[in-house]
Amino acid sequence: MAEQTTKRAQSVLVVICTRGGEFLLLKRTRPVDFWQSVTGSLSHGETPRHAAAREVFEETGLRVGGALIDLRHTNLFPIIRAWRDRYAPNICFNREYWFALVLETRRLIRLNPREHSEYRWLSAGPAQLMATSRTNRSAIRMLETRVCSAMRSLYPHHSVSS
Repeated sequence: MAEQTTKRAQSVLVVICTRGGEFLLLKRTRPVDFWQSVTGSLSHGETPRHAAAREVFEETGLRVGGALIDLRHTNLFPIIRAWRDRYAPNICFNREYWFALVLETRRLIRLNPREHSEYRWLSAGPAQLMATSRTNRSAIRMLETRVCSAMRSLYPHHSVSS
């Protein structure tokens, strides 16, 4: 059954930030110097929300519970030619679903060493500069505008120490 042996051309991007406006970025083991938020492909039969929760746990050790926010945004982008053999024939595009996880403060992250070698908490500007993919930078910008700004207005005296 080819459908089960090929990768599904749908993925999730989960941007994790604190109410104080710090964003979590993870450094991939491959390719070199590739920084990103939590990402991953949907398994066959899996919903985007379930994939997002699973990927957050696998990549950070965090359990999202009901705190995952569906940003109600998708992005269609071309699959890099070198990676197309992972997908069914004639599949050239991936649909990415965006989610967010807003934490009260920084949390200790348990990396999966097969996927990531390092993590950093950064304010929005430096996080956007460090994020390797264009869609990841856009998602950080969206989250900074829509969610974290609203959180800071609700909690004006809240700050996160470095």
